[in-house]
Amino acid sequence: MVGELSGILDHVDRIGNLDLAGVEPTSHVVVLENVLRADEPWQSLPREVALSSAPDPQDGAFRAPSPQAE
Repeated sequence: MVGELSGILDHVDRIGNLDLAGVEPTSHVVVLENVLRADEPWQSLPREVALSSAPDPQDGAFRAPSPQAE
């Protein structure tokens, strides 16, 4: 591991000696574009429809076992 760490530190040293004047900082090497659609308000499912396939609804909500109950 000493050899690998030495190689990494040598590489970091070479990067530190580069002339980067005028180079803008970036977080990615390619331009990112948001590929998701715009978030638009939409009508929600009625509670009864959402709970219709739930195995054990209770008081108008989904019921799930607690992982702490075991």
